[in-house]
Parts: sequence; structure tokens; C-alpha cells
Amino acid sequence: MKLLLDTHLLLWAAGVPDKLSSKARQRIEDPQNTLLFSAASLWEVAIKRNLGRKDFNVDARLLRRGLLDNGYEELKIGSEHAVFVDSLPLIHKDPFDRILIAQANIEGIILLTADVLLTQYAGAIELV
Repeated sequence: MKLLLDTHLLLWAAGVPDKLSSKARQRIEDPQNTLLFSAASLWEVAIKRNLGRKDFNVDARLLRRGLLDNGYEELKIGSEHAVFVDSLPLIHKDPFDRILIAQANIEGIILLTADVLLTQYAGAIELV
């Protein structure tokens, strides 16, 4: 099964795995799952780190390299993803989360998140 991890789950998996729930850890560690990260997550990390957000204090280049080295696959942002955002209700206003939802919907994959607000969207979004 293909799983797209939201930005916080990626940061926790890469740097502070103790923050992951047991359900998240189980899904991430299952060898039958293909783990994906979005270019949008790296963009979010780069922007928020530059703004001084302490919960985003990681070099996006190093995060990307570490994810790739650990078998994650990169999901690039395409125009189809971008225009799909327009069809999403304004439940969540964070543009990074909205593009992740669009990518999961367009690609037919599951978005793993720790953000309960995201589960209000239609599609395969799993709270872990």
C-alpha cells in the first residue's frame, strides 16, 4: 500500500520517532507499505525553518537525503495536484496540507496524518 506522510510525521520519523504513535510506527515500519514524501513537505520545512519555527528546525536538503536513503519515494507536485486544491472545501487553510490532500486524492494513495482536522476531507486520509 502506498502511504504519503504529512510533514509532521516525516519530521518525527526522521528526528524524534518517540513522537510517533504506535499506529503510525506500525504503518511506517510495515515492509509491505511504500512510503512517500511530497515535495510540498520539503518546501514547507524550508519556509518555516527560515521563519524561525522551532518545530521545523531541520535542513530540508538533509531531510530529503535521509528520506531517500531510507527508502522513501518522492512525490513531485504536478499541475493536476495544484488545480485540484480549488475543489477542496476550506476546512483547513494551510496550503501545504491542502496540496498533500490533493496529491493523495489524485494519486489514489493514503495520506497519513496526526492532524485530526484533515480527516474531515473526503478521500483516503488516515489519522495515526
